Amino acid sequence: MDGERVIGVDLGGTKVLAGIVDREGRVEQRRERPTPLGSQDELLTGLDEAVEELMRDDVVALGFGIPSRINQRTGELQGSVNIPLMGLDFRGRMAERFGLPVGIDNDANAATLAEFTAGAGREVRDMVMLTLGTGCGGGAVIDGHPCQGTCHGLGHLEPYVTGTAATKLAQEEFGPAVDAHRLVRLAAEGEARAVEILAGMGRHLGAGIATLVNVFNPELVVIGGGFAAAGDFVLVPAREVAIRDSLGDAGEMVGIVRAELGTAAGLIGAGPVGFESL
Repeated sequence: MDGERVIGVDLGGTKVLAGIVDREGRVEQRRERPTPLGSQDELLTGLDEAVEELMRDDVVALGFGIPSRINQRTGELQGSVNIPLMGLDFRGRMAERFGLPVGIDNDANAATLAEFTAGAGREVRDMVMLTLGTGCGGGAVIDGHPCQGTCHGLGHLEPYVTGTAATKLAQEEFGPAVDAHRLVRLAAEGEARAVEILAGMGRHLGAGIATLVNVFNPELVVIGGGFAAAGDFVLVPAREVAIRDSLGDAGEMVGIVRAELGTAAGLIGAGPVGFESL
């Protein structure tokens, strides 16, 4: 029904973003809070509070995007990245707690779905997305259909292309007060070493993109997550390496663009995850 809404929750390694989402992907309310990382119980309490703050009569379901491997049959989180959730029937726990249907998906899959339907990928049929934040995640849509569990970033890209990696490199070069955001600002101010650090990260990203292009042959690769704010400092060298390392002319054919929905992509994508539970 047109009046139905869901509460969508995008759970990240540094923040929890929650909002009221309608069937068209419009976010009517939005709340942000730091992610409680002290323990699993502390994190679950924080998620409960995020949902409770937004609960109202027209909410018919909950949708969560979670940086975890998910068993969709059982609703269990089988392993998580940068958050203390593991071995938990998350879907069942939340359904019992709030008395509503609950949908769950990997956070990168949710963000990919949002960009495909309402963002940078809305004009294509085949798309790969990488989300670069605290960690690295990704998803793919092939012939208009989401592919589950396609590219989680662990063990290959994550140590090289995330905000966490940028902060580490920035502190090694400029001192402990400099983080990823400051590194990007330094590059924008013309600091040569900052530009080179970001370019090096971009070259690693391009190598990863080339692998995805060779596997999926997408029309478009979308780069999202908080670290996508580095923009062309990362994307230009990424494009160069992706073209060099892709098979045939596939790298020249694929578009490599920044996500359009910004940090709201995971929240917007959590909306249809919730509606699907109905």
